[in-house]
Amino acid sequence: MIDLWNPQVQELGGAAAVLGTALVLGMVHGVTPDEHTWPITFSYAVGSYSTRGGMRAGFLFSLAFALQRAIASELAYFALVRLLAWNRWEYFVYVVVGLAMAGSGFYLLRRGRIPHLFHTHSMDSEAPPQVEPEGSPRFVRFMPLIHGFIAGWGTGAFALIVYGTLAPAMGSPWLAFLPGLFFGLGTMIVQIAFGGFIGAWAARRRFGERAMKAFARRVSGETLAYGGIAFVLAGAIGSFDPVLFSWSLATGIRVHNLAHLGIGFVLVVAVLIGIAGRAFFGAVRDLERTGKAA
Repeated sequence: MIDLWNPQVQELGGAAAVLGTALVLGMVHGVTPDEHTWPITFSYAVGSYSTRGGMRAGFLFSLAFALQRAIASELAYFALVRLLAWNRWEYFVYVVVGLAMAGSGFYLLRRGRIPHLFHTHSMDSEAPPQVEPEGSPRFVRFMPLIHGFIAGWGTGAFALIVYGTLAPAMGSPWLAFLPGLFFGLGTMIVQIAFGGFIGAWAARRRFGERAMKAFARRVSGETLAYGGIAFVLAGAIGSFDPVLFSWSLATGIRVHNLAHLGIGFVLVVAVLIGIAGRAFFGAVRDLERTGKAA
């Protein structure tokens, strides 16, 4: 049985075993709370307010993520892993991801005429948000591709296993991209399911069509905008002094992303529970207050 915690080259055998390991690791990566996947997929999936739209968001994000992992896996064959092991690299990625999140989030809020932060949110029929009939603007609907490619450059135990163990185990530069690709495909399977679930959950909110679009835009926009700010702040602080975020809480669970909870887990909780939770309940309260809930 292959040890997913610390796979050894001599245990893997042929290329099929290496790729199978990469695929399963990718699925575990998609299931466990990860700051590079969950907040972004949630934000775009809830903005789609449909099962199909949520699955599409998960697919687009993980498609670009898989492409990035394939590229990085190939480069790792030529020792890129040394750069990714640099203790400031992860925080630089946080900053770039956060800027992309905040940019699309504030764009959504501005187009929906939803003031920032704690100002009053107008969602009534007399002053309806400017929402295009098909939902989010086209470029926003394709933003998961950009996020997926950027977020894929984040590091962690999964990335280091793919780059440091599985890619070299292929034994040829012509095949070194495959472990990263299969890892991304494993993550894709889970993210499509996760995105579909979130989209279906959003669609079950009992609002009228116009109010539903305003609700989805607000929750998606605020999660991206203020979640992006949280990522930028964490990245800036970590880049300045990585020691500040070097702490972690050991859980005793032998699953990567769950074995030790650190700043990544804090970001997941802050974005999905703190920011998205506040946006969700605030939107519901405003809709009920204006009598738009069915």
